[in-house]
Amino acid sequence: MEQSKPLARIIGSGVAGLAVSIRLAQKGYEVHIHEANAYPGGKLSEFRLGAYRFDAGPSLFTLPQHMEDLFLLCGEDPVEHFPYLQKEESCRYFWEDGKRLIAHSDPRAFAEAAQVSLGEPVQNTLAHLALAKKQYEATSGFFLERSLHRLRTYLRPAIFRTLAALPSLGLTQTMDRIHRRRFQSKHMVQLFNRYATFNGSSPYKAPGTLCMIPHLEFGVGTFLPKRGMVDITHSLMALAKRQGVKIHLSEPVQRIHYEGKSASGIELQSGIVLSADLIVSNMDVTPTYRRLLPGLAAPEATLRAERSSSAFIFYWGMDRQFPELNLHNILFSERYEEEFEALFTSKTLLDDPTVYINITSKDVPNDAPSRGENWFVMINAPSDNGQDWDALRTQARAAILSKIQRVLDVDASEHIVEEDYLDPRRIESRTSSDRGALYGSSSNSAMSAFLRHPNHGPLKNLYFCGGSAHPGGGIPLCLLSAKIVGQSVKG
Repeated sequence: MEQSKPLARIIGSGVAGLAVSIRLAQKGYEVHIHEANAYPGGKLSEFRLGAYRFDAGPSLFTLPQHMEDLFLLCGEDPVEHFPYLQKEESCRYFWEDGKRLIAHSDPRAFAEAAQVSLGEPVQNTLAHLALAKKQYEATSGFFLERSLHRLRTYLRPAIFRTLAALPSLGLTQTMDRIHRRRFQSKHMVQLFNRYATFNGSSPYKAPGTLCMIPHLEFGVGTFLPKRGMVDITHSLMALAKRQGVKIHLSEPVQRIHYEGKSASGIELQSGIVLSADLIVSNMDVTPTYRRLLPGLAAPEATLRAERSSSAFIFYWGMDRQFPELNLHNILFSERYEEEFEALFTSKTLLDDPTVYINITSKDVPNDAPSRGENWFVMINAPSDNGQDWDALRTQARAAILSKIQRVLDVDASEHIVEEDYLDPRRIESRTSSDRGALYGSSSNSAMSAFLRHPNHGPLKNLYFCGGSAHPGGGIPLCLLSAKIVGQSVKG
């Protein structure tokens, strides 16, 4: 008689939830994903406005090998199932004083362009990127690819390489302080300070450790799935199904059941109780404890940690094309430090925000009509603390249009033919992200990485994956959180 498989239930079908389902299926589990929404992907979903298609959430794709690893794990060729392209440019930058810079993905081309456009000596840029590469390679295996909360991580030989790199990481200095020391141009300082926003933090508070983030763009590269960012979700979902994973949409979970120190199953909102040998929460850790585990002692220091930033996103279908823009574009605030002070101290918006414009139709033509473009326009916003978001949305829209008018010399409002928006309230309601924070807790202190929730839970067969757990938010880190859970679970 065939022995039954152990049963794993995953709460949430975000990128990490889909990835961990594949890894558990490969380990011999019968896997079920329970998703509250009628669609998979969490933040990484899509929608249409008339003839325009939009990726709802994450817009930057780096470290594609973590996607490829999942196909290879299943004996499949990634090229057949998940085609993507590499961009020659990482981003275009604009300042109100007229300065503009095309940041090429090639480090030397970027450095030479920065010298011409911003007056920054080539050697400064190359030295900074070389150090970022060295630091990333010395620490990623420790900080990102293993649990920081398991003793065995610290007993691996690789720890010595990480320890040797610690003096250069700037743990006691802020990103801004390090950048001011390394660069002559205030524009270059601002450009590299923006990488703190990759995990929802402030460069004026976040430790110098985050100065290694640019290596992902200039050392590894910037990529785009040929069918849009949502193809990350679609490809993972299809791969999971081919491994036998069962995905249940519109099936919210309202409770995790446990007996003693072991999780025993989940209770659906419908009242049905389903048993499980293993449970993985791809839900934000805060609502997991507050709503699904109300009777269990919660890690209050972690749950009360400062939230990361959130966002205001406007989705605009434009009736014309803008050749001066590319896939990724940044229009910088002239009062950058004040912008982050507003976000993290005053919990509001500056009237001169930094504006990010993402246009996938530059590379995926079907995302917009032939003469139009699909604009994903985002500014950083504070997490939800009861602000008047309707008033702030009106303020944000006006500030964004004013910034575009001053920098690009165009009244963008005249070309908007379709429109929708996302604010912290909608982010929380659609993704269960605590207070609409995009990355769980912020990284505004040197100890933030160690305070982030571990991938194992308080019950011996309960695990966590996704942006609010270790190692953090963003597509590559979510995929790594799934990998860590897969490594932790016995097959």
